[in-house]
Amino acid sequence: MRRASTCVAVLALALFALTGTALAAPTVTLKAAAVPIPGFPHTGNIYGAGAAVKAEITISGTEYGGFPAPLIGVNFFLPAHTKLHTSGFPTCPTANLEQSGVGPSGCPKGSAAGPVGHAQGEVAFGKEIVPEEVTIESFYAPGGGIEFYTSGHSPVSLEFLSKGHYTNLGGSGGFGPELITEVPLVETVPGAQDASVQKIIVQAGSAIKKNGKVTYYGRVPKKGQCPKGGFNVKAEFMFAGLGGLSPVTVPASYKAPCPRH
Repeated sequence: MRRASTCVAVLALALFALTGTALAAPTVTLKAAAVPIPGFPHTGNIYGAGAAVKAEITISGTEYGGFPAPLIGVNFFLPAHTKLHTSGFPTCPTANLEQSGVGPSGCPKGSAAGPVGHAQGEVAFGKEIVPEEVTIESFYAPGGGIEFYTSGHSPVSLEFLSKGHYTNLGGSGGFGPELITEVPLVETVPGAQDASVQKIIVQAGSAIKKNGKVTYYGRVPKKGQCPKGGFNVKAEFMFAGLGGLSPVTVPASYKAPCPRH
């Protein structure tokens, strides 16, 4: 009987450990949709039309001092049959957006990949952890990727660059092109807790008109290529292993509505 009780106790401890590990992972929700490109009619969620992609991400958790662990990477998978035209657009030199660079003001006209986005997070301000809102500006990068320049000014000043590059432009595994983005750790005060993000809203994708011809960075799949229930969108969010936590990747998926026409 004592042996049976010991086995039950060991099993209970194992289950508790597994539950604790699961609870240590942040919870992520994702929304994504094809939206119109400002200044260009007949764009947006229309079969075969040019469009930008707007993504809304929410992250929740308490595993890192009462907040989600710091985000260090995002892999974003576009729907199958999505077409990208990554060449021909002005690009912003990466050096301009790094800490030693001149910033977005040094980026060429037309290199912005979309309107200014926003994010909300928590940063260390002295010994306190306080909320901060930041802006996210996206630019086309040399080589065909997208760079995300994040800046905040209150209560702390911060600026950092997240570099993104595409892979599988022809699609793979039931999805279209994949954007792999690295997010640096953000330490606002030496030795303090790194910044944690809880909400991100960002939009990317534009168009250029040259010699009477319009080129769209991205196009919605053609009619007949939208699965029942909507376009499949997926993202993988990588969180840092800090404060005794292990690195973890959290997947999130979403069904983007098919065009009505």
